[in-house]
Amino acid sequence: MVLGTEKKGATSFAAFEAQPGSGDIVIIGAGLAGLFTALKLAPLPVTVIAAAPLGEGASSMWAQGGIAAAVGEGDSTDKHAADTIEAGGGIVDTAVAKIVAHEGPDRIRDLLTYGVPFDRDLEGHYILSKEAAHSEKRVVRVSGDRAGAAIMQALIAAVRATPSIRVLEGYEADDLISSNGRVEGVRLIRAEPLGGGSFVFVPASAVVLATGGVGALFALTTNPSYAKGEAIAMAARAGAVIADPEFVQFHPTAIDAGIDPAPLATEALRGEGAILVNSDGHRFMLDIDPRGELAPRDIVARTVHNELLAGRSVYLDCRESIGAHFEAEFPTVWSHCQRAGIDPTKELIPVAPAEHYHMGGIATDVRGRTSLVGLWAVGEVASTGLHGANRLASNSLLEAVVFGARVAADIRSGLQGIRIGHIVEPRRVSPPLPVDMAIRDKLMSELRNVMTTYVGVERSAKGLRTALLRLKELEAVSEDDTVLANMILTARLIAMAALFRRESRGGHYRVDYPETNPALAQRTFMTIDDLEMVEPIATPPPLEIAPAACHP
Repeated sequence: MVLGTEKKGATSFAAFEAQPGSGDIVIIGAGLAGLFTALKLAPLPVTVIAAAPLGEGASSMWAQGGIAAAVGEGDSTDKHAADTIEAGGGIVDTAVAKIVAHEGPDRIRDLLTYGVPFDRDLEGHYILSKEAAHSEKRVVRVSGDRAGAAIMQALIAAVRATPSIRVLEGYEADDLISSNGRVEGVRLIRAEPLGGGSFVFVPASAVVLATGGVGALFALTTNPSYAKGEAIAMAARAGAVIADPEFVQFHPTAIDAGIDPAPLATEALRGEGAILVNSDGHRFMLDIDPRGELAPRDIVARTVHNELLAGRSVYLDCRESIGAHFEAEFPTVWSHCQRAGIDPTKELIPVAPAEHYHMGGIATDVRGRTSLVGLWAVGEVASTGLHGANRLASNSLLEAVVFGARVAADIRSGLQGIRIGHIVEPRRVSPPLPVDMAIRDKLMSELRNVMTTYVGVERSAKGLRTALLRLKELEAVSEDDTVLANMILTARLIAMAALFRRESRGGHYRVDYPETNPALAQRTFMTIDDLEMVEPIATPPPLEIAPAACHP
């Protein structure tokens, strides 16, 4: 494992040459990144693999705040890039930040052509909001907090209307198939209740991973249950370089109502003046940072976490700042509150930090290429260097569309002359080994508890070594369950990188190394071989945490 830029191919990404007739372009994942990439590849033949019906399993669907882009008066792409670099804790790839910021306005226009109804005033100007660490109002929204759902609905309609895109719903990627040093296809699993119960192999001329994040590895998360981080493990097993896995962003204001996944109270609420108070009625954020509730997310999340550890409940107070306009301006959060039995116009909203976004992932270059020939990654599963140690609010949707377009352009450049039309069909290769779902659920619950307890908002060497030992024990009893095995491998990569980063930076906070070390202002690059670099502690303490809680 290396902190720096010369790591096992991390800066020398795989070349790509077309293999005519070897298969469709296969995109694993049907969130914003996957669908946008598919649309940009048209009319080349694309097969999109969706674990759930389109729109039901994607984190993009749940994005509330919006998509950041420098489209407002007085703003500029240079300012946006500078804010991104500032928020990223000293390890943002500045070239990537400039690319994403400068190409952002064009991608907003692309989304408009696909029918996304961004909020505008009577003169046609975008209605923009300001979120934490942005120097300008630049978050483009839809119906207040419905940006993710609106964008996804528009793209789903466009995909359904594009003949060159085939969608296979109800399949999950199980493994990458490689031969002669290149990725040549994917192995899928279709669950028995969906009419499958067997492995399926799909050959591919190119494979794009767009599977989202790692939220389901943690006990409290805002991500859908499909965000298990499996693609990171599949790529790592195939030999891919993984970058910055230790950097996990915890959203400070998940609604703490015992719902899994936890509903999100968007940061835009705080942008409109909502404040955080504890059970004593004290507005505690001003004691920590002059920016108060609009301090960077890692600071807010850690402060909320410590309030909860001290036995004080934390609430979001929207009564004066938003009040009677809540339902009209933030309909998604309103519905979440109603589901939890809360009237935010009159009552405080209980909140807690929840895993929200993974800044790390499969290392890619500016074209979205991984270190493996024939494999690209885009969206949250990728680590482009844009987010550094701490993602700037609402930059994730922007990264997905900017790199979706770049991945499509790169693949298109290598596939000129490939015939149009689907040239392969999935073929069954073998039945999967039977999985005891009760055992899987039990082991998955323990995995999520381990990650939240020892690899969560605050970390220590002792806790991380404990986590590594627990995960190794879980791995030993889950070898026949590929889903669980992939989740555990990704969790081990996160914990190992966190153990080796002996400092605090962005979303990674070490209580035993609370200061940022300027000498470590470098990215992490690692492979699966690095997991054997250290032995965890011999006897871990007993595990004590309730699955859906993050405070006593």
